Amino acid sequence: MSLTLAPSTTQPATPSATRARIAAMLALPLPELMFQAQSVHRQHFDPTEVQISTLLSIKTGGCPEDCGYCPQSAGFDAGVPASKLMELEPVLEAARRARDAGAQRFCMGAAWRSPKDHDLDRVAAMVAGVKALGMETCVTLGMLRPDQAERLKTAGLDYYNHNLDTSPEFYGRIITTRVYQDRLDTLAAVRDAGINVCCGGIIGMGEDLNDRAGLLAALADLDPYPESVPINALVAVKGTALGETAPIDPIEFVRTIAAARIAMPKSYVRLSAGREQLSDEAQALCFLAGANSIFYGDTLLTTSNPAVARDNALFAKLGMNRQA
Repeated sequence: MSLTLAPSTTQPATPSATRARIAAMLALPLPELMFQAQSVHRQHFDPTEVQISTLLSIKTGGCPEDCGYCPQSAGFDAGVPASKLMELEPVLEAARRARDAGAQRFCMGAAWRSPKDHDLDRVAAMVAGVKALGMETCVTLGMLRPDQAERLKTAGLDYYNHNLDTSPEFYGRIITTRVYQDRLDTLAAVRDAGINVCCGGIIGMGEDLNDRAGLLAALADLDPYPESVPINALVAVKGTALGETAPIDPIEFVRTIAAARIAMPKSYVRLSAGREQLSDEAQALCFLAGANSIFYGDTLLTTSNPAVARDNALFAKLGMNRQA
């Protein structure tokens, strides 16, 4: 499989039909956008159910990439020391705790540009161990070769996360150590191996509405579009290139969730990084807009996440349930 979406530093003269459609969605009056998103959501999902995932950093910091938002980049002094890859048993113990707390999927992230083969063998053992606990498995390890994707599939991997981050046009302002096509090539290797794709992006990095439309169009135009779409709100970490960026307006974030739901009707749309800075009311609007998955647990890789007790209280207040 070959996925292509040519990177560019300028706005395309003729936006794709998908991009133009999504840009029009994002500009709708909010009541109309929410109505359309909720209507689409109800065609494919129970609007009262939320899928629960838990994320663990199995190798933190020291990454050679220069992603402007990431405190794990070795090029930033963001107070995140580099660590070695975790041993198997502590990973499995974390997975057991997540399962017992109600998570269906256990996601493992390593701060690599791409995994070395000897490290991949150790990650494959983690995947097999988590799978044996009865959980879905997901990893994010950077760029993959086709043979590495096949190795993970053999170990029992269900999902591979590799985000596009932003639009093709805005991408070069955030990352210079790899190009957009590198990300598409990894996604193609994952698809060819028969692994489900988890792919989304980050909102609030200084992009405009057209860039948000470009990100969602790039995701929706993948064939097939991702089964899981994490939408992150930038967490501005001091010491990173984007450390002084102002938080995104919550209503703009809700609009992005709604447009993602309409553009990718069968995907799980996940509230990911930045959820702690959203009020209960903003999260409720996100669920009404079609979000139906969250990361559960106090930490996401290196940034904080709402406490489990807060999430449980919110679900009870909204009359929502964790997906069985």
